[in-house]
Amino acid sequence: MEEILIISNYYPPEKGAAANRIEQLALKLNENGYKVSVVCPLGNYPEGRLFDEYKGKFSVTEIRENITVKRLWVYPSVSKNILIRLLSVASFIISLFIYLVFIKSPKKVIVQSPPLLLSFVSVWVLSLKNKKIILNVSDLWPLAAIELKAIKEQSISHRVSLFFEQFIYKKATLILGQSKEIIHHIKSNYPTKNCYLYRNFPEHKVSELALITENHQPIKIFYAGLLGIAQGVLELCERINLDGLAIELHIYGDGSEKNQIEHLLSNGKKTAIHFHGMLNRSELHQRLSAYDIAIVPLKTRIYGSVPSKIFEYGCLGFPILYFGGGEGETIVNENHLGWVASVGNYEDLNAKLRMISELSKTELAIMKKNVFICCEKEFNLDQQIKYLIEKEVF
Repeated sequence: MEEILIISNYYPPEKGAAANRIEQLALKLNENGYKVSVVCPLGNYPEGRLFDEYKGKFSVTEIRENITVKRLWVYPSVSKNILIRLLSVASFIISLFIYLVFIKSPKKVIVQSPPLLLSFVSVWVLSLKNKKIILNVSDLWPLAAIELKAIKEQSISHRVSLFFEQFIYKKATLILGQSKEIIHHIKSNYPTKNCYLYRNFPEHKVSELALITENHQPIKIFYAGLLGIAQGVLELCERINLDGLAIELHIYGDGSEKNQIEHLLSNGKKTAIHFHGMLNRSELHQRLSAYDIAIVPLKTRIYGSVPSKIFEYGCLGFPILYFGGGEGETIVNENHLGWVASVGNYEDLNAKLRMISELSKTELAIMKKNVFICCEKEFNLDQQIKYLIEKEVF
């Protein structure tokens, strides 16, 4: 059985799209005959503190569904203090560096990027060991950081990040990109680099539509995911207008904006918006089964970014209200998955909500069925993995 290692900053029981994405990749490779191991930090995300089962431990090795998971020491933090955040990042980087230098690893290694510093250190060490490096690029950094105004263009941090980015693209044996924009960006700098599209398709193993459409109930729109700066859910709650509409917005998740969202909703003025906190994936899907539409927002258009929620909830049968710009708009429109509102344009978003409010539950039920059928055909993880295996990517 051929061995392959995955290096990631996130892995279940941590929650969120990044952890789910890497787990699905690991499980699918295992199903296709690979002996898969994962190196990641001790579980701490998104709370920014070690989960109870990892407290007081320097490293942990465990087996999760035939995947060997090696968790290394990290000093976790979600502090806004830049020095504390840097300390947190550096702690896992040091652990990972020691592991890669001194522990024997397979010939083939998948490196997740971002985080950019993690991928730089991984690619650097692995290139010295002549490994086959499969770089899995989910977002373009530092470009995304510039667009989110997290760093300033031509600042020291920007120039250092550009060096890291160029290094990992150059040294990687081949590159997986989650969007056509990512592939185009890399090819524009390294035209001879072997690049392959690898969408973040989910693996639900759902053979038939399991959603319930409740008559005589408001139309229930939900957001489920990270409550961070990039998603802009706080601003969404502030500026969305549901007055006089038979629509409710339900929010599930955790992140840096959680407390502000709870405070905003505590005054009782936003009665159509409900916050439910974080649930594990299976419980969340069960809770969502009686909802109608998934909203997928981004605060600003981020080049290269395609939110995995489009695939995650489309494959369950939810029509998508997309509010993020970029390649995601094309995917929603071309596959007739729902509605697109111009990113950052709340007048357009509220107009789309008024349009949605006029739909009958019968029309919504038909939309759910059509979305489910389309996504089952177009967003197939098994076919994608088998194609990449045939191309000898792994």
